[in-house]
Amino acid sequence: MSGPGVRPGRPGRFWGVGVGPGDPELVTLKAARLIGAADVVAYHAGVGKQSNARRIAADLIPAACVEECLTYPVTTGSTTHPGGYAGALADFYAESADRLAAHLEAGRDVVLLAEGDPLFYGSFMYMHDALAERFETVVVPGVPAFAAATASVAWPLVRQTDVLTVLPGTLPEPELARRLADTDGAVIMKLGRTFPAVRRALAAAGRLEHAMYVERASMGEERVLPVAEVDADTVPYFSLVVVNGDSVHGTGRRGRATDPVSDPVSDPVSDPRPDGPSPAELLVLGLGPGPDGWLTPEVERALGEVDHVVGYAPYVHRVPQRAGLTRHASGNGVEIDRARAALDLARSGERVAVVSGGDAGVFGMATAVLEAAEDPAYDGVPVRVLPGLSAVQAVAARAGAPIGGDFAVLSLSDRLKPWSVVERRLRALAEADLVVAIYNPASRSRTEQVVRAQKTLLEHRAPDTVVVVGRDVGRAEESLVVTTLAELDADSVDMKCLLIVGASSTRVDRAGRVWTPRWVRP
Repeated sequence: MSGPGVRPGRPGRFWGVGVGPGDPELVTLKAARLIGAADVVAYHAGVGKQSNARRIAADLIPAACVEECLTYPVTTGSTTHPGGYAGALADFYAESADRLAAHLEAGRDVVLLAEGDPLFYGSFMYMHDALAERFETVVVPGVPAFAAATASVAWPLVRQTDVLTVLPGTLPEPELARRLADTDGAVIMKLGRTFPAVRRALAAAGRLEHAMYVERASMGEERVLPVAEVDADTVPYFSLVVVNGDSVHGTGRRGRATDPVSDPVSDPVSDPRPDGPSPAELLVLGLGPGPDGWLTPEVERALGEVDHVVGYAPYVHRVPQRAGLTRHASGNGVEIDRARAALDLARSGERVAVVSGGDAGVFGMATAVLEAAEDPAYDGVPVRVLPGLSAVQAVAARAGAPIGGDFAVLSLSDRLKPWSVVERRLRALAEADLVVAIYNPASRSRTEQVVRAQKTLLEHRAPDTVVVVGRDVGRAEESLVVTTLAELDADSVDMKCLLIVGASSTRVDRAGRVWTPRWVRP
């Protein structure tokens, strides 16, 4: 493809051209050639404002070309549009696409200028979505703003195995703090009014010291200074924050990817020196099934006092990030290694909490920690388990009172026990006419257990036995289904579900509440 130009008799090409962060000398040779040959040049601009993209490329735009200024109806202010801000922007992008499509249908190639890179937080993407299926579309990359900002700071952003995360400052403050704590290098875009919350999130994540603020990178009015020294009232939208990886300073924080603590399959650290610190108490905490309201005050206080949180990543991510807290998240299936890593930290005098969803003692990390603690190397480490609300309690409460009488709890997972044991226990519980709460009913690698369990239970229970299926109870996606053992749709059950299979006496009242009598008829 040689470049833009009028194409009589056939549709034009649509070019998304990145013009870089601000300095015209950072426009690529290809971008300059395409702009200089264009017969239609389009660009975005705010109401009453000059287009930054056009300003960068001003000396390259041919005098004879048609210019299309796509003016946003609203940026950060209010709008009277019935669909609100999102509706106003959706209509704007649709109208802009129609304007450009008219040129393309007439055979004229259109060059849409984009600050930085067209596909990096750019408005070009919306035009691409609207036009790429109808017209031949070509994207020309540009130097992104964060690359210019990094050059201005003159810090290596990440190196070796460091992880770089690009974050919008518009994220909720707790989520921004969590992500900052869980990465090495970071770039935070979209500042302006979000800056105070961004600075608080950096402090909570322990990243404020090595965070640099860059305003209008590569432009004549560029400003660079530590985030801690920035006057929040002076921060424009065209600014960002650069946080480099700790390996750049040689100050690797505890819990980074190269640290044995954050990699539970690594060898445990060596025994502390005889004259070293005394072991600290290791806490094992249950976070409850999901919502913050189900976190006990005791557990909340404990989380506010520890320096390290260790656990399966989804549970660790539920713990709010704060200054001084290091989080050690790991995957599923490494519970013993995770427990040893936590015990090693506690043995060296660090205040540590191991977290589980629900109650840590119900198919949680409490037993894994105590199993690992049997190693004589950890004899001096005290372990204390703090209870949490269990998933079976939450599902039962949503349904009514299905576990109001005798009940049993069983996991269908055969990862730590053979299926023959699971089946034998299911049969015994069915014969005993106990309400059975079933954890871990299915996963991506275990898809047949629910069907097999249903078949086993039906050998000893009536087809109309009440069954409760609770999914994501306590979360926004919560659902609760009351059905029968015969009608249970096994295909609809996944790892997010907990099942409660009633006893013969379990019933559903006129209001749809499920309950099991406290008494048992002889």
